Amino acid sequence: MALASPLDDNHEFYFLVETSGMNQDHDNEKLEMFVERVFEVGCADDGVMATSRDQATHMMGLRENIAPALKSLGFNYKYDVSLPIRDMYSLVEKTRVLLKNVEGSLTLGYGHVGDNNLHLNIVTPHYQAQVLELIEPFVYEEVSRLKGSISAEHGLGLKKANYLKYSKDTDLIETMRTLKDLFDPNGIMNKAVVSTQSTGISVCFRE
Repeated sequence: MALASPLDDNHEFYFLVETSGMNQDHDNEKLEMFVERVFEVGCADDGVMATSRDQATHMMGLRENIAPALKSLGFNYKYDVSLPIRDMYSLVEKTRVLLKNVEGSLTLGYGHVGDNNLHLNIVTPHYQAQVLELIEPFVYEEVSRLKGSISAEHGLGLKKANYLKYSKDTDLIETMRTLKDLFDPNGIMNKAVVSTQSTGISVCFRE
């Protein structure tokens, strides 16, 4: 799974930009202007532009192989959240501090800056219930404090139903339940997908 970096040195953060348009020359010109500006204002130390489809595919492969690489290291605790851009990495840093005494733990984040989506990943050599107890509800409490959402591109699913209160107030949750009852009075639609006994909700809405 080892893929060569297109940059000579290692860096703390990497920012991958993918563009598409109707005129490649025009698109390249705009991207070159963007890259020049990034260096001018000191936002980057190094950078490279793909000059062929193969190079672009290779660079995108680095991003797409993060999840498989983490899976190969051990058990993964994954959180798909959204946060204000200024706070996206603070959740990673605070989680690292929280787990500093957990032997063999690795905490990192990646995602989509354009839509404030952070994929928080914690890896331990094997599943540990005590680690999960440290992480939850800490992650959701921190997301709520930062005015984010506990669910981003992947929706609520099975595991987040009981934590919906960290993103939505009681009145909105009640509205969701009312809508669900209106469209599915017999409770036959996705009844096992998202449910929570504490509020009686059985919904399949994305935030």
